[in-house]
Amino acid sequence: MALSENLQINQRSFVEFLRERELLKDPAQAGKSTATGEDLWRSGQVAAAELAQAAAAYHGLPRLDAERVAAATPRFGDLSRRFLRDNAIFPFDDGSAVTLGVADPGRADAIDAVRLAVGFAAPLGVLSFDEIDQLFERAGADTGEAAPATADEAGDDDTIAFTDSVEALQDLARGAPIVRIIDQMLERAIEMGATDIHLESGRDQLRVRFRVDGFLRQDQVFPRHMAAAIISRIKILASLDIAERRLPQDGRANIRIGNQEADLRVALAPTLYGETAVLRILVKDTRLLELNRVGMTARDQETFRALLAEPHGILIVTGPTGSGKTTTLATAISMINDPSVKIMTVEDPVEYQIPGVHQTQIKPAIGLDFAAALRSFLRHDPDVIMVGEMRDRETAGIGIQAALTGHLVLTTLHTNTAADAIVRLTDMGIEPYLISSTLRGVLGQRLVRRLCERCRKPDAREAQIAHEVAEARGYRLDPSWVFHGPVGCEACGHSGYRGRIGIFEALRVDDTLRQMIRKEPDQFRIVEAARAGGMTTMLEDGLAKSGQGITSMDEVLRTTG
Repeated sequence: MALSENLQINQRSFVEFLRERELLKDPAQAGKSTATGEDLWRSGQVAAAELAQAAAAYHGLPRLDAERVAAATPRFGDLSRRFLRDNAIFPFDDGSAVTLGVADPGRADAIDAVRLAVGFAAPLGVLSFDEIDQLFERAGADTGEAAPATADEAGDDDTIAFTDSVEALQDLARGAPIVRIIDQMLERAIEMGATDIHLESGRDQLRVRFRVDGFLRQDQVFPRHMAAAIISRIKILASLDIAERRLPQDGRANIRIGNQEADLRVALAPTLYGETAVLRILVKDTRLLELNRVGMTARDQETFRALLAEPHGILIVTGPTGSGKTTTLATAISMINDPSVKIMTVEDPVEYQIPGVHQTQIKPAIGLDFAAALRSFLRHDPDVIMVGEMRDRETAGIGIQAALTGHLVLTTLHTNTAADAIVRLTDMGIEPYLISSTLRGVLGQRLVRRLCERCRKPDAREAQIAHEVAEARGYRLDPSWVFHGPVGCEACGHSGYRGRIGIFEALRVDDTLRQMIRKEPDQFRIVEAARAGGMTTMLEDGLAKSGQGITSMDEVLRTTG
């Protein structure tokens, strides 16, 4: 019987063999009995060393010592090293005969092809997948990439793993295995609702983490030799310079996963052990551009809509980085987007592409910053101007002038509360009388994690915290509210939370506040006057959402301080 026939018969029950030995971490999720050893290893079902030991026992092959194989002479000859590596086959000569070290003896076709190429039936021995990876690195056999230099050998950080040719990297990055890895990574990220993918090059590995609900979660770890090809594939997607590895690069790409379309904002930076990349995922979903979906209450929606209906003036959205300000502004733009209204935006970067809106991305390298773009916009007869962020006095001053000349200006500031935005403008050098004349309102916001609806449960501790906070701040709690806490289950990844929702405070500048701002802006007096006029603070909004079982008090206090 031919080798390939024998191995194909055995392969049908290899997973059952692993189950009998209780090597599978989760037998129910291991897949079909025809799953390959690499499938089980990549998915984390079986450790590499245990898988190799089981494969050797199952197929009746010797388990090779990786250190002895490393001391032997590699015998690649005219064989394709990429083919050998993809199929986890390492030919070597220990002085007596050429032997094939294999990680998966079930790959009969590949093994037969290598035996045919060497001209005789070379004996087999089993190595683990990670051992074969390390052997190729030691042998300098990585296609298009030299083995990483040690710290003593390198001398200069620029030489570490950067000796590969651009052409080889392009071929490797466009190859089916790398393309499949990136596609599957993006698919998992979108399915998990991740906002960012972090690819981090280390001394021995490339670590992949997803930011889900504001927190990073470990996803995968790849061998060090795959880092250059994976990062190069990211560069190709984002139309970046594949040969540039010493300077940061920024780019963007449009992808489609199934029926889901998304924009990727890609940022790369050099680090000690290679390049690291962060991919911001912006899912194109028109349902995101609805106030109900972002968690705004009916009262805050009414205030926000009234502010957007103003013919001129400034509307500011405040909050820290990652609090959803850009999504809120995109929602506002989509609400007032109409053929009778000309809307122009300047952003860094353009995250949501809205049909019918003239959007500009700043390019500081050529002198196109917020102030320069805003100054140019005033000559294009716009009705509404959106400025991604008022970062300095010049930009704020031009925005004030635009509001005074009959434009509605939407923008963001990084402040803790809505009232802080007024004080921040004065700190930037804007005269209080100009602020009182142009400012129409401020929307403060945060993002809190939603409690998992499958496992949340009423929590007396959460209720106690809520009552203590309400008593200290003079807030009123609805007696019908039931406060819940996180538990953790399979649906939420045992975190107790799944998804995020906004908490808001909508401050509308009325005559009372206008006089207060003109005389002496004081954030505490402004908050008191705004609350007397009906404003609900972010903490109050968080208390209500916690009492309704949407989030927890721990989350509310974590985000509002």
